[in-house]
This record gives sequence, C-alpha cells and structure tokens, in this order.
Amino acid sequence: MRFFLLALFLLGFCAHSAAQELQIDSLGFETFEMTEGDTSYVMKKYFMAILKTGPNRDHSAEQATEIQKGHMENISLLAEQKKICIAGPFGDQGEMRGILIFNVPTMEEVKALVAQDPAVIAGRLILDVHPWWAAKGSILE
Repeated sequence: MRFFLLALFLLGFCAHSAAQELQIDSLGFETFEMTEGDTSYVMKKYFMAILKTGPNRDHSAEQATEIQKGHMENISLLAEQKKICIAGPFGDQGEMRGILIFNVPTMEEVKALVAQDPAVIAGRLILDVHPWWAAKGSILE
C-alpha cells in the first residue's frame, strides 16, 4: 500500500511539475515552484548517485583499505565544499553499496567529481547518476 501511494504521489508530481516553468538561479541550479494547496515549494534539481560494486574487486586487503580511506576522504572533502548534501552506505551487502546526493548544478560537474574518487578510479565502485528533485531546505529526521 505504501508503495502504491508513493507511486501515485510521484506520478502526480511528475505530471504537475512538467507543467511548471523551469528557472535557472544565480548559481546555475534548475528550480521551479510547486504549489500544493496553500503551500508553495521551490523545487531544486540535485543529482543522486548510486554507488555500485565495480568490476575490479581483486585488490589486496591493504590496497582495499587504502582505497576506502581515500574514498572516505574524498566524500569528506565534497561535504566540506557543500558539493554533496548527504552520503551513506546501504545496510546490506548487495550490488548497490550506497548513495551520494550531489548539490551541484550540472551532470558534467557530477561526472568530473566522481572521476576523482579513488574507489571509482580503482574500479572498486561505479556510480549510476540521475537527476533528482527535492524541495529546497528538505531535511532528514
């Protein structure tokens, strides 16, 4: 039932948002205003990157540890620079390893940032990136 309600919300959101006029803010981010009842939201485009198991997982334990250390340092740097809003691993050991939500205006910038990640460079991780809309100021609780 929850999935059905979420699907209906997303379908309604997509249909509603398609009619909205996209704006480009002063920093180059795409936005639009969405009104639901008496509440208005400014929707902003972010980029969600899904980290997946990469093709090269045959590193030694020492190499894997160093690569992971570099990966975490890279994520910390991106967070300090406000280039990502949130990052974290999934709680299972499946093919999908975690997510990053990028707070940058273009897919090209995301690709450039991803190309600097030591785990991506080493082939331990690959990223599947998609544009993602959220209300500006949204938070997790």
